[in-house]
Amino acid sequence: MRAQEILSSLKSRRPGHTLPRAFYVDPAIHQFDLDHIFYKQWLFVGHDCEIPRPGDYLTLQVGDYPLLVVRDRAGAIRAFHNTCRHRGSRICSAAKGSSVRLVCPYHNWSYDLDGRLLFARDMAKPFDPKTLGLKPIACEIAAGYVWICLDQAPPDFEAFRAAMTPYFAPHDLGNAKVAFESTILENGNWKLVWENNRECYHCSPNHPELCRTFPEAAAISGVAGAVDDPLISEHWARMEAAGLPSGFRMSDDGQYRMTRMPLLHDATSYTISGRDAVARPLSGEVTTPAIGALLTFHYPSLWNHVLGDHAVSFRVLPVGPMQTVVTTRWLVNAEAVEGVDYSIEDLTKVWVATNDQDRRIVEENQLGVASPAFEPGPYNRIHEGGVIQFVEWYAATVERALSGQGRAAVA
Repeated sequence: MRAQEILSSLKSRRPGHTLPRAFYVDPAIHQFDLDHIFYKQWLFVGHDCEIPRPGDYLTLQVGDYPLLVVRDRAGAIRAFHNTCRHRGSRICSAAKGSSVRLVCPYHNWSYDLDGRLLFARDMAKPFDPKTLGLKPIACEIAAGYVWICLDQAPPDFEAFRAAMTPYFAPHDLGNAKVAFESTILENGNWKLVWENNRECYHCSPNHPELCRTFPEAAAISGVAGAVDDPLISEHWARMEAAGLPSGFRMSDDGQYRMTRMPLLHDATSYTISGRDAVARPLSGEVTTPAIGALLTFHYPSLWNHVLGDHAVSFRVLPVGPMQTVVTTRWLVNAEAVEGVDYSIEDLTKVWVATNDQDRRIVEENQLGVASPAFEPGPYNRIHEGGVIQFVEWYAATVERALSGQGRAAVA
């Protein structure tokens, strides 16, 4: 599918309807999404508490790019292309690890934690190691979240950092720890994964565990109407009075949003009982009871929930036109002890079940959308306002790229 065909298809789509079939199945559009969204935008990688010591690292794959995020000797977090400057082998293959140096397993070329080439055996002169360090990637930290951007001229990050920090700072996630991590492969396009996330129209028939604590109200999962809901506005007022920023905040372009929402029936956590899964609070700075959940999304790679006892982050990365990897991390107080302060089963049961249910939903959605008989259907404007908002953000981002009006203009 050529660039102008993509643009024409977007501009001719019916407002308030799903995207045309090609946007969920076409390999050319998948490549376009990689080239002009995932290779251009800031992406959530993980949490800085996952790599607390010099030499600690984590790896990930974004499209065609193997990447490496490491804490250097000075304590700074850096990101590099995980590709040796000799013959191109991947340097670190483990998802996480720790090393004094970054050593390529192929021919033992060795790099310092700041990316400098330190050792390359028997290379004939002239040979200048200064020109063969690991290729760096833009990397930023915000409130304990690590972000990278593959573009050589990344978009501004400061506006997001300024918006995110007041909401997240009280939870002190930089000093938390990951109690459990899960990665699942969903056989569905990444946009279907996001569309499913952005509404709870499907929750009551599909998520019995989650619906014990998470409200199905359209104002919570959507993008508008919360201000007119007395329960939500009362919750915001109580949280703001306690020093916890809570009101609805969205970027002008719709790429990210933060808000703090109440849970059902005075529940305090995502558990079957509704009670805390962790005996020790996530942060000593948050002592207010029943704070609900801090809900955030940042397209195209992050949504999360932060509660009083733990936090859950979700990372979304496409691996094919009809395949998406979703990585979920459960964070708890760094001093909390498994088996004493929490059990993994209680902590993870609701979202492990919900993730698997969503996987099934997305995969069935993908099978239906892939049919040549599929025609874009209308969204429910009450319950699927968040889906409409996501699709509008996606369409606007693509149109800017194709029209040459944005940084991602097509050559």
